[in-house]
Amino acid sequence: MPHSITKRGRFWHYTITVAGRRLRRSTGAEDKKIAERIASEAEAKEWRRHLDGPGADVTMAQVFAAYIDAGKSDRFLDPLIDHWKDTLLSQVTPEAIRASSRKIYPNAANATWNRQVIVPTQAAINYTCRLLGMAELKVSRFKVATVMKEPATPEWVEAFCDQADVDDLPHLAALCRFMFGTGARIGEAVSLKWSDIDFEAKEALIRQTKVGSERTAHLQSALIVSLANIPSNRNPDDLVFGYAARDSVRQVWDNVIRRASIDRLTPHSCRHGFATTLLRRGIDVKTVANLGGWKDARTVLETYAHAIEDSTLTDSIFDTFAPRNATHDYTSHYNKREIS
Repeated sequence: MPHSITKRGRFWHYTITVAGRRLRRSTGAEDKKIAERIASEAEAKEWRRHLDGPGADVTMAQVFAAYIDAGKSDRFLDPLIDHWKDTLLSQVTPEAIRASSRKIYPNAANATWNRQVIVPTQAAINYTCRLLGMAELKVSRFKVATVMKEPATPEWVEAFCDQADVDDLPHLAALCRFMFGTGARIGEAVSLKWSDIDFEAKEALIRQTKVGSERTAHLQSALIVSLANIPSNRNPDDLVFGYAARDSVRQVWDNVIRRASIDRLTPHSCRHGFATTLLRRGIDVKTVANLGGWKDARTVLETYAHAIEDSTLTDSIFDTFAPRNATHDYTSHYNKREIS
C-alpha cells in the first residue's frame, strides 16, 4: 500500500509499508505538501534499502565519520573525505578507489597511492561493511618494486655513535642506538618523551603512528647508558632527543656520517638493521615482527629475506649429530666403500 499521512497535533506523520514492514514516523513538518514530499522520500529510501541492501543510502562522509568515531586512525583521511564527500557507498568500486589515488596525489608513486589512499579507504569502508553485515570490499594495490634496503650494522652504529660523541652530540648517538635497539621509526623516536621511558623496568613506550597502535620496547644496557648520558632535566613532557620533527635530524645526521667516513645510511636504516641483525642471529621471523612492531610477519620476511641468503648456514644442520671431539675419518670411510 502507498504511504499515508495523518496530522497529529502540529505535525504530520507518515505510515509506509515496504515488503511487509510498516514504519510510522513524524515528518516534523506542519505543511501538508512538505510532509507529502518527506513521506515519499522516506518510502523511496526504504525501498532502496530493501532492494539494494542496508548500505544503499550510506554516504562516504558517513563511512569516514563512523570510522573516526570508532577510534580508528584518522591519518591520511582528510584528502579522502574531501574527495568522496557525499558519494554513496554503493557507488564506490575498487577501480574507482584506484582512480581516486591518481586524482588525489597525481604526482605520487605507487607505494604512496597504496599507503595513503587504498589502505585507509578500504579500511574505513570495510569497517562500515562489518557494522551493516555487508560483504567487504577488496581493492587490488598498485605494484611496487621490492627494493633491498641497506641495513645498519652494529659496527656502523658504533662508528656513528663514536663520531657523534666526539662532536658533542650525545642525544644524536642515543637516538641512533634507540632506533637500532628497538626498531623504532624516526618519527616515533623523535616524539619520545621522558615520561615514556621506565629506566627501572628497562622499557620504553613507542607510539606507532604509522599503524595507529602502541608497543613497549625493551631497552638494552648499552642503550640505557646512552639515554642516561643525554644532558636533560628529564621533565616528563620534554622530548628525549630534543628534535622537534624527523626533518630536523637529517642535516646533523648526514654531517656525522661524513665526518665518520662511513656509508651514507638514513635513520630508517637503523630499523632495517634491527630486523636484519636479529634474523642473522637466529631469531624467528614472527618474533622479530612482534619485537619491532610490524603488524605482519610476512612484511619482515619479504623485506629482510636478504638477511638469511647465506647458503653456508646449512653447514650447521648436522652439528647437533656430530659427536664431540670426533676424530673418525669419514672421507676415508666412504673411499673404502667405493673401492670395495
